Amino acid sequence: MAKRERKKGPAAIVTGAGQGIGRGIVLALAREGCDIAGIDIVFEPGNTKKGLFEVKNSVERLGRRFLPVGGDIARVEDHDRMLDAVVKEFGAIDVLVNNAGVAPAKRVDILETAPESYDRVLAVNARGPFFLTQNAARRMAGRRPARGGTPPSIIFITSVSAVVSSTSRAEYCISKAALSMSAALFADALAAKGINVYEVRPGIIATDMTAGVKDRYDRLIAAGLVPQGRWGLPEDVGKAVAALVRGDFAFSTGAVIEVSGGMDIRRL
Repeated sequence: MAKRERKKGPAAIVTGAGQGIGRGIVLALAREGCDIAGIDIVFEPGNTKKGLFEVKNSVERLGRRFLPVGGDIARVEDHDRMLDAVVKEFGAIDVLVNNAGVAPAKRVDILETAPESYDRVLAVNARGPFFLTQNAARRMAGRRPARGGTPPSIIFITSVSAVVSSTSRAEYCISKAALSMSAALFADALAAKGINVYEVRPGIIATDMTAGVKDRYDRLIAAGLVPQGRWGLPEDVGKAVAALVRGDFAFSTGAVIEVSGGMDIRRL
């Protein structure tokens, strides 16, 4: 009996795909039937325990294709190379998820924020995704729906820090606020081109980035900071992204989906 050919799925790009929220998004999209290009600054083909190539094996076990792409989103001059590789592999780009991000190397009072830290965080978290989206959108414009009438989509992973002050990491908050506005601007500009744009705004998510402040957030969550009373998980964010890519919010371009356990509720 001939082997059944795997059905071609929508082609999605996820930046920062090697771990944490990015990994959760990749696996959720693979379960949704997408083929995925994962971009990450850490590119270690020999490491199948953690990183892009562990994610590659996990995606392939789900029956989907995964293209590992090494690169630094902050290097705008590398964007053509990254996107060309995706188009060569999959033929098109149906989905872009701007997930890659960094925290300040050290939390300091806002009066001590260093220009070098500010520039690094803004380059990765705001400038890089803006220009990657600009480049990808030019390639996606005019694309027909990938399947079932679902339009191409671009999703920005921001943070509750886009709207909540945290003075010990000012540059991070500013970068996420900028990214949030980027999502709104692109949603406005690309609606007429048939591309939906969304913002997914995670709260306190258990990843390597938050591991260093686990005890602090454990106390805050226990004290009621998160109404639903637990840490968020990468798969929580992945499920939200999958719903958007699936087309569940096809008439809601520009929507902000908060995945924070209720932190956006105004409470006394």
